[in-house]
Amino acid sequence: MLTNRTAAVTGAGRGMGEAIAVKLAANGAAVVVSDIDGTAAESAAQKIRDNGGNAVGVAIDVSKEEDAERLSQLAVDEFGSIDILVNNAGISTTKLFTETTKADMERIIGINLIGAFLCAQAAVRRMLPEGYGRIINIASLSGQRGGVGRSAYGASKAGLELLTKVMSVELASKGILVNNVAPGAISTQMAVEMHDQKTRDAYHYLIPQRRYGTPEEIANMVAFLASEEASHVSGTTVNVDGGFLTAGLMFQRDGIDVPPTPQA
Repeated sequence: MLTNRTAAVTGAGRGMGEAIAVKLAANGAAVVVSDIDGTAAESAAQKIRDNGGNAVGVAIDVSKEEDAERLSQLAVDEFGSIDILVNNAGISTTKLFTETTKADMERIIGINLIGAFLCAQAAVRRMLPEGYGRIINIASLSGQRGGVGRSAYGASKAGLELLTKVMSVELASKGILVNNVAPGAISTQMAVEMHDQKTRDAYHYLIPQRRYGTPEEIANMVAFLASEEASHVSGTTVNVDGGFLTAGLMFQRDGIDVPPTPQA
């Protein structure tokens, strides 16, 4: 349980971020729900309050240093501390390497990597005097394997994994544990809008579990890493991907369904 703990979640107005905020609140944390879309952030916070939780919503642009500071200070001002930070805010594009522009690279790295860096720095400054903190960065399988059209996004998430390792080494002895959760294909509204049938079929073929994950399954792992049950877990990346990362050659044999029957 996370009673008497305060969490800040970025990109929490919808999708995985909202599911994470809802889960942390259900486990007893007070939650600062942040999103670049302030209306969406407040709507998600209201859902938490309607279910008996404690939450506030705020518009935050994680790529701005002053906003990163404002997020952590709001947690302190509203609830007395910031104990948990979930860096979930992120953007993506699907462009071939030769078509990816400098502006694409700067925009995606600016939010996915530098934004997480700024928010974490601001949170850590307030965690250090307390001698306690949990930072969970939402990485991606795209930062671990080469994928078509993922040069900018994949690079940003690969950088986030390394940043997490450095942070964990520097901060673990001070009571602040830093870890990654790396989703695979997750059934969010963005996936519904961006993944055509060929894309979905490709994922179904490559994922041993034969389905997309759900935002709630990501939230479950985040809640674990934020809890005292994960008190000796630091600097690691936990893949929540249905076996995608570990899969090699798969084919029909002894009842193994490859290629699979498409699922959700």
